[in-house]
Amino acid sequence: MENAQKKVNVFNKIIQIGIISWGLVILIWALGAYKLDKIFLPSPLETGDALLKLAKEGTLWSDIAASFGRVAKGWGLAIATAVPIGLIVGHFKHIRWLVEPVLNLFRFVPAIALTSLFLMWFGVDDKSKVALILYASFFPILVNTIAGVVSTDKSLIEAASCMGAGRVRVFFTVILPSAVPNIFTGVRLGLSSSIICVIAAEMLVGGDGLGYRIQSSRMYYKTDWAFAGIVTLAILGFVADRLLLFLGAKFLKHFGVKKA
Repeated sequence: MENAQKKVNVFNKIIQIGIISWGLVILIWALGAYKLDKIFLPSPLETGDALLKLAKEGTLWSDIAASFGRVAKGWGLAIATAVPIGLIVGHFKHIRWLVEPVLNLFRFVPAIALTSLFLMWFGVDDKSKVALILYASFFPILVNTIAGVVSTDKSLIEAASCMGAGRVRVFFTVILPSAVPNIFTGVRLGLSSSIICVIAAEMLVGGDGLGYRIQSSRMYYKTDWAFAGIVTLAILGFVADRLLLFLGAKFLKHFGVKKA
């Protein structure tokens, strides 16, 4: 009985890790590539060969460094600005009433729609790309931070106040801790928005980065380069999200942050 349960646990672990899911995706991909021309759909092996070639040349590593350097700057700036603003807006209802109409207007404007404006304002160098990433990741973090503050259990606030805690102490000991899970969710969403935005920006205007590599592949009919960039992006994004989730569950578990 114990051996059967162990086998079930191992099987469940394999499914949870995603080995079966990824195996099915690669199998379907390989079957599709077998039926189609490699210019249209390169096989997993051809994509792997392109990845190795780009890695040996050093192009892949420089593109990764360029793209994720921009992501780190824009995402970091978004966290540094959106979290404090969200805490203030969420805590003071009059400020929230004033800000929410504008917030609800601009958060539906995609960053890619502002590319031309940002290029004129900040130039064609990294400043415009970092600004776009900041814009794209700012709103998910801000909205989730506000939601975390607003959804704080009012009975906890009243209990702390009845025990003699002042407004500042209530904010830092009750409201902020209860908002941490929402803030963390916003930070994760901001990371995914940052990665999506940097690729779009590099595809439109850029001379390096994974987005530029994917875009330039069409000029040389190198579809395998495009797939190599896409696979690299997917893996790095997945790893970054898992790492962030691991760190959140490790260091913020006392605030209710858990592994998905």
